[in-house]
Amino acid sequence: MHPQALLELTGALLRDILKLDAPADTLVSLFFRKNKNLGQRERHALAETAYAVLRQKLLWQHLAQSGFGPMDRRLTLLAWQGQEHVLKLGINPDEAAWLDRIKKIDRTTLPDKLRHNLPDWLANRLREQLSPEEFWAFVETMSGGAPLDLRVNPLKSKREAVLEALAAAEIPATETPFSPWGIRIEGKPALQKMDLYTGGHVEVQDEGSQLLALMTGAKRGEMIVDFCAGAGGKTLALGAMMRNTGRLYAFDISGHRLEALKPRLARSGLSNVYPTQIAHERDDRIKRLSGKIDRVLVDAPCTGLGTLRRNPDLKWRQSPKGVEEMQVKQKAILHSAARLLKPGGRLVYATCSLMPGENEVVADAFTAEHPEFVQLDARQVLEQGGVAQAESLTTPAGHLRLWPHRHHTDGFFAVAWEKKA
Repeated sequence: MHPQALLELTGALLRDILKLDAPADTLVSLFFRKNKNLGQRERHALAETAYAVLRQKLLWQHLAQSGFGPMDRRLTLLAWQGQEHVLKLGINPDEAAWLDRIKKIDRTTLPDKLRHNLPDWLANRLREQLSPEEFWAFVETMSGGAPLDLRVNPLKSKREAVLEALAAAEIPATETPFSPWGIRIEGKPALQKMDLYTGGHVEVQDEGSQLLALMTGAKRGEMIVDFCAGAGGKTLALGAMMRNTGRLYAFDISGHRLEALKPRLARSGLSNVYPTQIAHERDDRIKRLSGKIDRVLVDAPCTGLGTLRRNPDLKWRQSPKGVEEMQVKQKAILHSAARLLKPGGRLVYATCSLMPGENEVVADAFTAEHPEFVQLDARQVLEQGGVAQAESLTTPAGHLRLWPHRHHTDGFFAVAWEKKA
């Protein structure tokens, strides 16, 4: 495709995405369905440049004020900086001169807001939790993409064997530092075409998400509920921990998400999983299991602000009001999920948010309102699950707390309780 056409397509995609009226990944998929003639490399390039604009929106909109022509064209040129083979053939001399002037600006002299590219409310809440040095380290980490993590399926393979297979395919990979199942890959290879993936030996899953499953301590022969299963990444991990025994219920209000779990289940070799669509957290299907379940994982709906490397649009689409609304929903879900536990059972609450209002506030309220549950120490729980360096992953309050700039995972929070016998 000629560079000029590629730049025009980028501008069209940005016009859709910058409306911020739907998730960026949904809009990108819709755009590609409308432009079916695009090759894989072109799709990757378009998506990456669009996400770059979402990450750097405040800065680039500021810099674009000195340019000319439509705003989406100026943002497109800023997004393609560094891709000289595209810019050389796709822009005119005036645009090239403008980009040269932009490159000479000392970014360190700009106001903080333009450097961190976060809405004020979010920047303030992060600064309340992080030192100045850590805040800027967080900003730097969130300015790039996330690594590609795999979880080895222990029912079908061992981590050493998978690493050998990846090395044979000339795909650079290393063990993740914390999860005993994890592998981190450089770049974005076409894993979906490899036998490792199609044969169910590995699943794509962020290392932090793997640790959430390990927090449950799932064992053979138990009855376990993944309360907000989604597309089932943690469900698959739990089923493997159970060695394909017992019963594992995957609850979700979205039938579409549960349908997406089925092909993954088929690859995994698991037969102990029961995907179940529920209407809400008080569904009769939940009531019938009350007091019968050994372990419940509540990976609660949340703002998703720990996933900004993958979903940079969320920082512009979320708000303080959104955090408050999520907190009400999270408390209701957690309260309902707790009813499932038998005496001695374990409850794990988790989010992929960085906001205390969705994390510590919800956990502390549950502890205060439910004296029949005793909080467990996350460090001990993780160590029992074979997690390395567990002390570096936990807080003095006994919670799991993962930060992208510290742990190179998505941002996660988790807390575990045991129901008194």
